[in-house]
Amino acid sequence: MGEHSKPAGTRPRLRGWRHPAVLSVAGLSVASGFAQFAVTASLGDVAAAFGEVREGASVAARAGLSGTTLGVGLSIVRLASILSLPLAGLADAMGRRRVVLGACAGGLALTAAAALSPGWVWFVLIAALGRPLLSTTNAVAGVVAAEETPSRDRAKAIALVAAGYGVGAGVFVVARWAVGGILGFRGMFALALPALAVVPLLGRRLDEPDRFTRLRPSLRSAARGALPVLGPLRGHLRARLGLLGGLTVAIALVTGPINTYLFIYGENVLGMSIGALAVLVAAAGPAGLAGLVVGRWTADRLGRRVSAGLAQVAVAVAGMLTYVGSPATVVGGYLTSVLFASAYTPAYGALSVELFPTSVRSTAAGWLTAAGVVGASAGILLFGVLAEALGDFARAAAAVALPVAAASVLFARLPETRGQELEQSAPEGEPPVNP
Repeated sequence: MGEHSKPAGTRPRLRGWRHPAVLSVAGLSVASGFAQFAVTASLGDVAAAFGEVREGASVAARAGLSGTTLGVGLSIVRLASILSLPLAGLADAMGRRRVVLGACAGGLALTAAAALSPGWVWFVLIAALGRPLLSTTNAVAGVVAAEETPSRDRAKAIALVAAGYGVGAGVFVVARWAVGGILGFRGMFALALPALAVVPLLGRRLDEPDRFTRLRPSLRSAARGALPVLGPLRGHLRARLGLLGGLTVAIALVTGPINTYLFIYGENVLGMSIGALAVLVAAAGPAGLAGLVVGRWTADRLGRRVSAGLAQVAVAVAGMLTYVGSPATVVGGYLTSVLFASAYTPAYGALSVELFPTSVRSTAAGWLTAAGVVGASAGILLFGVLAEALGDFARAAAAVALPVAAASVLFARLPETRGQELEQSAPEGEPPVNP
């Protein structure tokens, strides 16, 4: 692992999207997906354990806890991911490898600790402590995948990392279906411990990206006396970050509720079985893979902006379909949302790293993660409150999703970065994109 700067003008060492370094951060994303999706997939079990499921028309009666209680708790967990901003920023000062490995290990340890929760409040607090570490893992893993690869492989590498997250989420759901009745939610959360043991093994194949190590001395010098977290807010980068952050908030307003309320809505409201939802999530695997392939292709052929904008509209429409009110629409809406959310990821992921220079790239990823947290938290809370107030999930979904579809036109105001490399001559240099 090199620590020395390279001569000015030299090109960084680049690797293909199947290089062990990229596969390693994809493996960390598998672990992160397993841990993060545990809260969502086990929500019905957790609500039933700490509440009281009974006959009745209200959301509280059917779910075990009221929509507002669930919404507030889950929003706290999501909102805690804002703390990933300073953590991701550390990767611009301390190195990508150290931060991504430490964050993943800490997040998995706290996920396992959630198994000991004596009540709903404790569960929320412990999950909230682990969430920023897992979000940091996702943010920095994407940066590593982007910095290790040339432009032609970048969308593929980002898609691979996203696929890893989806695999981890799917593994948890299938495991819950297979042994969840035996282990309970506590035993399922304890499964994070075996995943924790794999982190050091993945770390052996993970080096610092050459794009980062060649600039490390000047990055440290530039960081003295400054607040690294403010780096992406300087100059022309501020407008890019603000616009991209607003779009990140928008799509998270839909994806947050879709993914979070799926299980409790399907099981406790529509009466779908755990097995049926496990099959649905298993089917989402091929749908997500297909979406990543399509999204990678469109990002490289049509451009980052067009691909991301069209996918955002499709995700919003699918979100409304999911909560129309029948098992069939849950299946169709969820699979469609997975397909297009996966198609969104390569284009958005490539655009979000290509818009910023190496000196602030990880910090910018932290800001965008925080924006996604704000959007998801607001969406979860708003959806829960509206569902309880209106007594209807379908109208709540429409109220949240329609503005998100309209906001997709804002992608046209960002510069197109397809085909651009990430090199810069100095930490304060201009990012190599169209003005």
